[in-house]
Amino acid sequence: MSESSATAPARKSILNPLMDVCLNTPQSMGSIYEKSTPLKIMPDVNVIKIGGQSFLDRGREAMFPIRDEIRELAKEHHLLIGAGGGTRARHAYSVALDLNLPTGVLATIGQATSVQNARILQMLFAEFGGLFILPDDFQLLPLYFRMGCIPIMPGMPPYDYWEKPPAEGRIPPNRTDSGVYLSGEYLGARKVIFVKDEQGLYTDDPKKNPSAEFIPRISVQELFERQLNDLVVEPVVLENMLRAVNVREIQIINGLEAGTLTRALEGEPVGTTIYVEE
Repeated sequence: MSESSATAPARKSILNPLMDVCLNTPQSMGSIYEKSTPLKIMPDVNVIKIGGQSFLDRGREAMFPIRDEIRELAKEHHLLIGAGGGTRARHAYSVALDLNLPTGVLATIGQATSVQNARILQMLFAEFGGLFILPDDFQLLPLYFRMGCIPIMPGMPPYDYWEKPPAEGRIPPNRTDSGVYLSGEYLGARKVIFVKDEQGLYTDDPKKNPSAEFIPRISVQELFERQLNDLVVEPVVLENMLRAVNVREIQIINGLEAGTLTRALEGEPVGTTIYVEE
């Protein structure tokens, strides 16, 4: 034994509940999770998804009224805006599928169109403090809100090439609805609201089936049981809600009706509310 090893201090251990636990074993991790509650980082923030097809693709007539409403709401509320991909994202997915490209490439393409729409929104809101941000800018959100800004981000989560393959096909399961919801869950947001061009959730696509019935309130569990042909949000959002801690309820509203977003932020039961049944 060398002199240096003989005199070296003993290795120190940091005592903590994870020392002897395999991080891949849910059974052993359960008791550790029960002892802690995740911090709500920004519980006063409202995360708002602006649909690409619902607003940006419709142009000025649809976009300017919701722009004016958000401008007034931002004077009293902290609003984080997420941009959808819209028709251009669907067209890009179609081309990529025709070329037999994998899910990761489709996700990266979807991110690009969402970034384009977020930049368009930022320019529309620039005179009111609209600010374009990317995921790396999240740590600056407290500063932006203190400055009176309206942060606007791409709705697409930044999984890009590492997007998980879906159960069927190659369309990325995590698209702009998912990214907006996960942002709200991470921040511990006050509300997560999806602003679309329909009143909310129906038993079928109301654009194709006039007999479709409106659903004002429903649990995630019941939605899975009913297996509706048309969902107003991406299915992965509902799956994530079952595992979530902070955001266990979302609201889908018709932003083409003036004042609906204002009423939703004030707590009125407009549109459809989807919640996790405890």
